[in-house]
Amino acid sequence: MRFTLLGAHGFVGRHLLTYLTSLGHEVIAPARDARLTDACDGTHVIYAIGLTADFRQRPFDTIEAHVSLAAELLRDCDFTSFLYLSSTRVYAGSTNTDESAALTVCPGNPSDLYNLSKLTGEAICNASGRANARIARLSNVVGPASATSESFIGDLCREAAAGRIRLQSSMASAKDYVWIDDVAKLLVQIAENGQDTIYNVASGQQTSNADWATGLAQHTGCRVDVAEHAPTITFPPIDIDRIRSEFAFKPERVIDRIADILSLAS
Repeated sequence: MRFTLLGAHGFVGRHLLTYLTSLGHEVIAPARDARLTDACDGTHVIYAIGLTADFRQRPFDTIEAHVSLAAELLRDCDFTSFLYLSSTRVYAGSTNTDESAALTVCPGNPSDLYNLSKLTGEAICNASGRANARIARLSNVVGPASATSESFIGDLCREAAAGRIRLQSSMASAKDYVWIDDVAKLLVQIAENGQDTIYNVASGQQTSNADWATGLAQHTGCRVDVAEHAPTITFPPIDIDRIRSEFAFKPERVIDRIADILSLAS
């Protein structure tokens, strides 16, 4: 099959490119200055363009990446399918995390710009009238390159390699983390054969700071301490019934892959 991968230089995009190529698919990975409407005609489009850590400093770029460009492609391209990569961060503040849940955002909160932009990208997919436009809400994706990434897990890995982890949130703090190989496989399945519109791409498992600290200490011998009055930051468990039912998904435990994550930490 023919795929167009937009955002192929990002963490998820790089792994997707490798996975798609390994399956023997033809993959178009346009340069950032390429005419994207031409590159997307007649292909399965995976829209992995986005900003993460720097969205607060780049609000206009965030809207351009998450909304404007996606809207242009949905309007103008004759694609086979279109898969928009969103985020499970849109469930912040919610207790219900199934794909049909009503969501809450606050436009006055600078941190909600990310959620609002992703939800607007989702909304244009839904409103476009394109029956083959789908949405994947990705959880916190980790893989071998996470050790060198600008992320919470990347910071922990570098601290562990240096001999000491100092947590700024409590040991009980927890999130859903999902392994990159599981993500790549699911995204291709959704793009090719997804029967629904929105999918949570997550592990459905909470991994705590204590899990990470214990695992990293076992592999590196590092010391672990927690900042005084460190807050407990938790995120609601992500519902993965849809991908379990449709794709017989069985997530890998990310904590079992710490050795692979650390292989790039030195």
